[in-house]
Amino acid sequence: MNDILKEARTILQTTPHRWDYLTQNVSPDLLNLQPAPKEWSALECLQHLVDVESSVFPVRIKALLAGQDFPAFDPDSQGSKTGSDLSQQELAEEFASLRAASLELFDKLTPSDLPRQARHAELGVVTMSELLHEWAAHDLMHTVQAERALMQPFIQGCQPWRSYFTDHIVES
Repeated sequence: MNDILKEARTILQTTPHRWDYLTQNVSPDLLNLQPAPKEWSALECLQHLVDVESSVFPVRIKALLAGQDFPAFDPDSQGSKTGSDLSQQELAEEFASLRAASLELFDKLTPSDLPRQARHAELGVVTMSELLHEWAAHDLMHTVQAERALMQPFIQGCQPWRSYFTDHIVES
């Protein structure tokens, strides 16, 4: 990928719009549907994105810019997943607000910042470029995870076509 600043920003800018549309149009029952034990619902994925948007990615960018090491993040012990009292739409709005602030920080990055390094507590030395790749991939991964959770009742109901979805079935 030639221009991680441009490509990552495009992904990061798009994600809140996708969540806004989902939370405005998909029923709460479907958004809260846990596809299998220990698998996150779509709203749990969104809550996780809120968690990392508030306390992980902006913190890591600032640490890399300052050349400071930073800790790992464990979503099971440090994330709230479903601990929010916000409605699904309010949660999407919170994510959009946090992401807008993150994009302001992102927009200050330049190509000369990409090789900056810091030490991640579990992974060792990482660069700004690697973090930006991870951030965009993380957005896409949890969007795919959420959509996979949303797919499950539809896959169950399309019996003759179920074999077309074998890569997307979440087994209990």
